[in-house]
Amino acid sequence: MKTGRTDKTAELETFLAIACAGSLSGAARALDLTPSAVSRIVSRIEKRLGVQLIVRTTRALRLTSEGESYALAARRILKDLEDTEEAIAKRARPSGLIKVSTATAHSRLTIVPLLGEFLARYPDIRIEVEVSDLISDVQGGEADVAIRFGQLPDSTLNARRLGDTGRTVVASPEYLAHAGIPQTPADLQHFNCLDFSFRRLEPGWPFRQDGEEFMLPVKGNLTANNGETLVELALQGMGITRVGNFHIKEALASGRLVPLLEDFNPQDREVIHAVFIGGKNMPARVRVFVDYLVEKMAGTAD
Repeated sequence: MKTGRTDKTAELETFLAIACAGSLSGAARALDLTPSAVSRIVSRIEKRLGVQLIVRTTRALRLTSEGESYALAARRILKDLEDTEEAIAKRARPSGLIKVSTATAHSRLTIVPLLGEFLARYPDIRIEVEVSDLISDVQGGEADVAIRFGQLPDSTLNARRLGDTGRTVVASPEYLAHAGIPQTPADLQHFNCLDFSFRRLEPGWPFRQDGEEFMLPVKGNLTANNGETLVELALQGMGITRVGNFHIKEALASGRLVPLLEDFNPQDREVIHAVFIGGKNMPARVRVFVDYLVEKMAGTAD
């Protein structure tokens, strides 16, 4: 039984070098081998094939017809191998632009801090971040990956769960000092409520009272299309708002905002998903980015 294997790739490279250089010595210099080593490789190939590939004379070297065929095959095989390795390397090193759509505060507090490590892992990838609480059209190409909150509508898009967040009714101590403190959800009709300006699936703020959940319409003189603006308005003492906990974690800890109506909080959770176009044509750069978000965020909750 044979215990070794011939390095046929090296043989092909050697023979192609001979064909290109027109001499054994020229091939030896190109490959950093001795002429005798090159000669032995040729002899080994000829012995295995049972044909003469090179005609040597004292003044020149020429390929036989079999040698020419072998040289052509060597060039094709080595080129195919090079192309295959390059394609595999590209898959291993995803590259190109990823357009990411994410909500304002969630981008600043959660997504942006993760981007440095991701780009260090994949230096050939570029990221364009669109920050807005409005919904981007992933299907229409406005974004490659969109971070979305809450219930997802039916669609052909793929989604990966990243975590979830609770929501809390809050106001600043300054606002409450002059406006008073609501004791029940119904009291909110007497307060300035700061709400989102775009249509949401929920037509109001949810509460639980006497074991029953209900949706309470609210009104006020200020609305905004993103949670971060609502938090800033609340911090300025403009009214009461209800936003995701990730928006207000720091403000609650510092006392700049205080929670309200916690006995009536339904403790609903808003699920966070990464939404993208999947399938066999999904770019590797999108796949690794979504995988990275899941790795860093899945299971987290606020």
